[in-house]
Amino acid sequence: MTIPRPTSTLLLLLAAAAFAQQTPFRIEEASIADMQAALKRRRVTSRQLVERYLQRIALHEDRLNAALHINPRALEEADRLDRERRQGKLRGPLHGIPVALKDNIHTTDMPTTGGALAFTGFVPPYDATLTRLLRDGGAIILAKTGMTELANWIGGAPTPMPGNYNAVGGFGWNPYDPRRDPREWDLRPVLATGGSSSGIGTAANFWAANVGTETSGSILSPANQNMLAAIKPTVGRVSRNGIIPITADQDTAGPMARFVADAALLLDAIESRQKDPADAATGCCQPPPGGYTKFLNRRGLAGARIGIPRPFYYDRLPGEDRARGGLEPEEARAMAEAIEVLKREGAVIVDPAVVPSVVEPDPARNVIRWGVCGGADGAKGKDSNCSVVFKYGMKRDFNAWLASLGPTAPVKTLTELRDWNRAHERAGAMRYGQSRLDISDEMDLVADKARYEGDRARDLDVAAVRGIDAVMNQHNLDALLFPGANGAAIAARPGYPTVIVPFAMVANQPNAKWPEGFTPRPSPFGVSFTGRACSEPKLIELAYSFEQATRKRVPPPGF
Repeated sequence: MTIPRPTSTLLLLLAAAAFAQQTPFRIEEASIADMQAALKRRRVTSRQLVERYLQRIALHEDRLNAALHINPRALEEADRLDRERRQGKLRGPLHGIPVALKDNIHTTDMPTTGGALAFTGFVPPYDATLTRLLRDGGAIILAKTGMTELANWIGGAPTPMPGNYNAVGGFGWNPYDPRRDPREWDLRPVLATGGSSSGIGTAANFWAANVGTETSGSILSPANQNMLAAIKPTVGRVSRNGIIPITADQDTAGPMARFVADAALLLDAIESRQKDPADAATGCCQPPPGGYTKFLNRRGLAGARIGIPRPFYYDRLPGEDRARGGLEPEEARAMAEAIEVLKREGAVIVDPAVVPSVVEPDPARNVIRWGVCGGADGAKGKDSNCSVVFKYGMKRDFNAWLASLGPTAPVKTLTELRDWNRAHERAGAMRYGQSRLDISDEMDLVADKARYEGDRARDLDVAAVRGIDAVMNQHNLDALLFPGANGAAIAARPGYPTVIVPFAMVANQPNAKWPEGFTPRPSPFGVSFTGRACSEPKLIELAYSFEQATRKRVPPPGF
C-alpha cells in the first residue's frame, strides 16, 4: 500500500501547527479576541494568562505603581474558569480574561479605598453591580488600579492635587516617560498620566483592559495620556451601585483598553441589561440587541457627518481678560491629519461646526466661562460664577454611599472624613490639602437645594441645549471630533458619551523650560468622537473605523 505524500502546502500547515503548539502565547499587545482564540485552541490557559500578567507586574510595577491591590485568589479563579471551559461551559467573551478595576469600585475580595488613607485596607460589605456582572461573565478581576484620590475631589485650589496621586499608594507613572519632573517640589511625573482613573497598567500590558470612572474627564484623560481606546458611556448605561461617588448627576463607569473592540466587549459586560434598583439612572438607554461588537464596522465612517468644533477646542478663543483654549502646533498638525483620514474614509466633514454656547458673548450663558466650583476659590461667598453641582452632589452622594457601608465604614460622614484627615495630616492624609472636601461639606442640602437645582439646569443649558445638541441639530451630525480629551467637560455635564482612539505622539509641555540635559519624551495624543445620549453604537462604529484606518497605537518603549 502506497501512502500518498502530503503536498508542500499541507507540510507547511502541519509545521505551522506544530510551531504554534511549541511557541508560548505572547500577552503583550494581545487583544481579547486573540486571547479567546488562543484559549479555544489550547495554546494557553487562563491560569497561564494570569501567571504571565503577574510576571509582568512583578518586573515593572516598581517603576510604574499601576496597582493598589492584587487579587490573591486570581490563580484560583483562573483554575475554576479553565475547568468550566474544559466542561464546555463558557460564560461569555470575557471568560477567563484578566481585567482590573479602579479602586473606587467595590470588590469584596480586595480593599476598596478610593486612594484615601482613612480607607486603607477597607473591604466593603458588597460588590459593585458591575463587579458582579464581570464575574458572572467570567472575567478575572486581577487588580485594583491606582487613581487620583477620591476621583480628584479632595485637593483643589490653592494646592491642587496632581493626577494619579493618592495617599495610599503615591504617584502612578506614565509608561511612555516614567520619570520624575525635576522642576517640581514633589517630583511628580514629568509626563502626566491623566486622572482620576488610571490607564497605566493596561498600556503596559499588566492586564487585558480595565474599568475606570468619570465625572468629567477621568476616563478620557488617562486614555488620552496612555494611548488607549476608551468609552465614556451615557450616564445610566452602567450602574453606579457600589462605586465611591462625586455626584450622581455626572458619574459613570466605563471601559479602557488598548483597542476599540476590547472596550466594546467590556462595555457589553458591565452595562446594566435591566434597571438596577440601586441606581435610578439605569434604564436610560436600551442595550443594543446582540451587543456592541456588531458595530465594529471597518467602513463605518463612509457617509458619516462629523463636525469640527473649531472655536476654543482647536483655535484660541479671544476673551476680555485672556485668550482661552486652542492647540499646540504638533497637536494641530495631528488633528489636521486625522481630519484628512476621515475624508479619505468617506466621512462628510462639517468645518467649522461652531458650538453656540462656546462663542456666546454673555458670560452668564457661555459654557467656557461657566466653570465648576472646585477649590477654596469656590467656597460660599466666592461661588457666584461657578456651578455648585459637584460640591453639592459630593455631600449628598458621598454621605449616602457611606451610609450603605453599614457599621464597618471607617468614617460615617464627610465631616468625619475631614476630621480624620486633619488628625492624620502628618501621616500624609492631606498632602495637597482638602479644599474640595471643605467646600462640599459646607453645603446645606436643604437650604442650598434651590441653588443646586438652578446650577444643574444651567449646566444642561450651556452644555447640551445650546451646546452639543444645538450644533449637532444644526448640521445633522453623527458626532463631534474633539482633540485628545478636550471635549470631556462639555459632554460630561449632560452625561453624553464619547469614544477616544489613540492617534499620535506630540511634544510634552512644548513651551516649558527644562533643566540642562533633561529632555522630555513625547506624549500620547488621541482623537475623540462625541455624540448625544445613547449614541454609543454609532460612536463605536466611527471610532473603530478610524482606528482600523490608522492603527497608530504603539506600546510604551521598555515595557
